Amino acid sequence: MKCDKKTMRLYAVTDRAWVGRQTLYEQVESALKGGATCVQLREKNLNEDDFLNEAMEISALCRRYAVPFFINDNVEIAVKCHADGIHVGQEDMNAAQVRQRVGSGMMIGVSVHSAEEALDAVRNGADCLGAGAMFSTSTKTDVDILPKETLRDICAAVDIPVVAIGGIGKKNISQLAGTGIDGVALVSAIFGAADIEKECRLLRRLSEEMVNA
Repeated sequence: MKCDKKTMRLYAVTDRAWVGRQTLYEQVESALKGGATCVQLREKNLNEDDFLNEAMEISALCRRYAVPFFINDNVEIAVKCHADGIHVGQEDMNAAQVRQRVGSGMMIGVSVHSAEEALDAVRNGADCLGAGAMFSTSTKTDVDILPKETLRDICAAVDIPVVAIGGIGKKNISQLAGTGIDGVALVSAIFGAADIEKECRLLRRLSEEMVNA
């Protein structure tokens, strides 16, 4: 399944750590109202039943907004909730193995950190790539910062959409201009905002400017 580069502009990745005044569902809807172009549901600690119920609800929400919905890591949940995509890391099963499980109709995203990993992911059937971490991030403390030159190499090596991730926010998003990425994947910059919808409107504009610079 082909992945449209325009759906990578503002890729919202959920994090339950920011749930409080709003439920996760309400947070995602606020992001969609503000212009998020893709949503990835990431749950590390929910049991399978709760994860599936949540995935079904947010999948239906994304369909209402005509925005692609990805599940992070959990192939079984992705299949059961009829997600548009599944995103896996380098430590998970490779894209070819995932493809055997999900069939031809689901997009596969893969995390990469070099042009070699990017090319390998494409050979194995990846539809889009996440590259990073671009800046220091509180979401993942065990990752190395990816040089912008490496990001450029990744984008130049493949012809599928590439989204940058890791510590990206409104203050540094413009630094990624000219790298060839198709958009940014954000966690705390979106879900840690006091007004998610308003923040997404700003972030979407900044992402469009960065991509087209």
